[in-house]
Amino acid sequence: MQERFVDTPDALIQLCNDLKGSEWLALDTEFIREKTYYPKLCLVQICNGEIAACVDPIKLDNIQPLLDLLFDGSILNVFHAARQDLEIFWHDYGKIPLPIFDTQPAAALLGHGDQIGYANLVKAVLDIDLAKDQSRTDWSARPLDEQQIRYALDDVVYLGQLYTEMRGNLSDKERLQWLAAEFATFADPETYEPPTENAWQKIKGRQHLRGRQLAVLQALAQWREIEARSRDLPKKWMLKDDVMVELCRRMPKNTEALAKVRGVEAGFVRREGITLVDLITQAADSDKDSWPVDNKRPTPLKPQQEAMVDMLSAALRLLADKHQLSPQAIATHKDLQKLIRGEKDTVLLQGWRYALAGKPLQQLANGEIEIRNVGGKLKLEGLTD
Repeated sequence: MQERFVDTPDALIQLCNDLKGSEWLALDTEFIREKTYYPKLCLVQICNGEIAACVDPIKLDNIQPLLDLLFDGSILNVFHAARQDLEIFWHDYGKIPLPIFDTQPAAALLGHGDQIGYANLVKAVLDIDLAKDQSRTDWSARPLDEQQIRYALDDVVYLGQLYTEMRGNLSDKERLQWLAAEFATFADPETYEPPTENAWQKIKGRQHLRGRQLAVLQALAQWREIEARSRDLPKKWMLKDDVMVELCRRMPKNTEALAKVRGVEAGFVRREGITLVDLITQAADSDKDSWPVDNKRPTPLKPQQEAMVDMLSAALRLLADKHQLSPQAIATHKDLQKLIRGEKDTVLLQGWRYALAGKPLQQLANGEIEIRNVGGKLKLEGLTD
């Protein structure tokens, strides 16, 4: 394997010329975001199986030759747990390097469990132990030492090997097409910048709020999201979740009352106090029909429904065993509950999961098939392939 550290324009042009025509490129990024809303790109690692390189965007004023290569569309870009890497490309350059193959969801289809980490997957598939001692590195600091560069290069050297091994296994099992829906979400801009009006749905503690309190939460969360993005600051620096929830409970009507809320600092009141009080007042006085509803707060199941979930859980284990997958890679207990409630927001009604498990579980819930004890073993009777 030829290895390079690229930090000059000439070396970058040479690297991109050497990588042109590759069938696939293994990619990874190193970034920091502790003091910003958006991740700050510090390093790009790339490998085609013959050449592995670290490209330094801090030393290089312009990495356009690399972007031209990645955005060309003729080369498959391979990532592990791609979302955060792709967020950087979307925010910094307004594009996603398509097409994409992500080894994390692919690993789930090969029985490695859901959300497996890169080092654990390398160990499981390639039987190679990777160093983990650089996971807290400040990748913006220069110069990078040999251990840091080695760690960064290993993230793509073995990623390419994972891809070729896993793609073959998925093809043999006729599961490659199952990943199409998973990978399609990477091309959707809302994956990286969801609508600000929905920001309240991710606030910790929102389950304790009701009615007009949720209307206030929606207004505050949207304000925080917009301001954090525009100022490129961490959201918690603007307003912490627990403070936001407390503001929704108290609904202060003036800056004096706002200043009495625990966690609200005097400087914040001076800078943002009038704006926040106005937001709270407007949201609290808004029409009831406009208040958001927390659909993620589940309705308690009745005893019969709980029993149905237990039955589906047993069936899910049978289906997972049949396809040599872990049940968790297919669906969670909450997904089974959603299916029983008739909710549409469950992975069991999407993509490959529906064909493999969602449809038969619906049939079981509707009494079209059944679980039976046959010779001391549970079987799904009436199930057709």
